[in-house]
Amino acid sequence: MSQADNWQGDVLRDLRGGGRQPAPQGGPGPAGQGATPPPPPPGPGQDPARPAAPQAPAPQAPHPGGPHPDAGPRIPSAAPRPQSHAPAHAPGPGPAHPAPARAARTPDSRPAVDPSLAAASRKPRNGEPFTARAARAIWRTVSSSVAREVAEVSRIAESLQQPVTTGRQIAVTSIRGGAGKSTVAALLGTTYAHYRQDPVLFVEADPALGSLPIRLGAESLRWTTGDVADIVQPQMSLLDITGYLVQLRDNAWLLPGSQGQIGAMLDFRSYERAMVALRRYFGVTVVDCETLPAEVARVALTASQACVLTTPATLDGVASTHAVLQWMQGLPPHVIGGTVVVLTEQAPHSGIDTDEAVRTLASTGTSVHVLPYDRHLADGGEIRTDLLAQATRTAATRIAADAFRLSQKRH
Repeated sequence: MSQADNWQGDVLRDLRGGGRQPAPQGGPGPAGQGATPPPPPPGPGQDPARPAAPQAPAPQAPHPGGPHPDAGPRIPSAAPRPQSHAPAHAPGPGPAHPAPARAARTPDSRPAVDPSLAAASRKPRNGEPFTARAARAIWRTVSSSVAREVAEVSRIAESLQQPVTTGRQIAVTSIRGGAGKSTVAALLGTTYAHYRQDPVLFVEADPALGSLPIRLGAESLRWTTGDVADIVQPQMSLLDITGYLVQLRDNAWLLPGSQGQIGAMLDFRSYERAMVALRRYFGVTVVDCETLPAEVARVALTASQACVLTTPATLDGVASTHAVLQWMQGLPPHVIGGTVVVLTEQAPHSGIDTDEAVRTLASTGTSVHVLPYDRHLADGGEIRTDLLAQATRTAATRIAADAFRLSQKRH
């Protein structure tokens, strides 16, 4: 990989500071010589609780006339009407061309939600009451603004389908818990997967019992970000990589941060190895970060092309976020210029004037959006786009388009 294409790796190495020495070339990193990653997931019919037999196939050599294995592929242009297409094999059996095995236990698959808690969930509600949906349908019938709405949707869809030559990484974070960070990350990634043809990756960089897998409807979890950091090799194809990921709808994939276990850890070195190795396989990667100022979150923000900062639509939430944005004004201009702020309404009637809050936060030079209250989102659980309120779908699409536009400005 040329230095022009490996800007992210340089940034991450610089972030560790000049006092630290780089890891030896033969270390556990994905590109280190002599690295021996763990075996792939078990094949069909094999007991998942029993480790797969060690295999040691020779690594695939690059095609003589093909690109260098470290060079990121050129993502094809997106068509006006993208079609979702899954890989030729299910993710369970593992990569088609596994990397050499080492003496390490293959992790067991665990359910994303404890089966004993399944009965506690109720039938998901629609995001808005029936009366509101009926009134909107009548209004659309008699209103003359339908054509403008269609034109706006077409414009946003076109911006979301812009081609990329290197994968775009968009980090979603907050300065406190309960700000809707995982919900916004799930909405953004789902929007990209719907509009784009290239693969979309969700990365959970918050191992502390994060809710992203539940919001995305994942049934079981196996390989985590820390596991994959020592597995991915430059010669592996997308088909190999997806064997370690959770397959979602619309050509989207999830790499969880943990298996829902208390005490799971993710250090920034494992995160950076995984992200530098994976970024070339996916057109857009949405990273659900820890809350600031956690170490992994700082690394993710530094290496991403755009940042989405979520905050509850409350007086203390807006005040804290405004103080953070004022501090960010003293950083390099691309930091605050690549930030999108999302005010999440968590009650039907917000306790603040959201229009005034938007004006105040936007005065710092950031782009600000409001994600309105939605009964379906407030209930938790898997997000079903068909049950979201119309205002929620519109807001999520605009936020996704704005973050993607900002990510295109940084290389």
